[in-house]
Amino acid sequence: MMTYDDFLIDFKKNFLTYIPLSIILQSCIGSVAAMYILMGASIDDFPFFQLGLCVIVSMAYNASIMAQLNKKIVFNLLILSLVVNILLVIFNY
Repeated sequence: MMTYDDFLIDFKKNFLTYIPLSIILQSCIGSVAAMYILMGASIDDFPFFQLGLCVIVSMAYNASIMAQLNKKIVFNLLILSLVVNILLVIFNY
């Protein structure tokens, strides 16, 4: 089983390859999370916090790539985005 350091080394080595793949992956998972959040929402109980969290972590990852931040920061934001959005999908399923 690969550890965090092994994944980080591979991410740094193939950074230009992983950029489009990871943007597509986290954007798809983020949009599924947003869909489930909005599907479970009623007019009286609109979950602004969950939807805001989903959008913030997804856009933070995209902004880190456009800002050309350190590769480790980009990798950590990718993991954060995926974990938060997957948890939101599970919570709202």
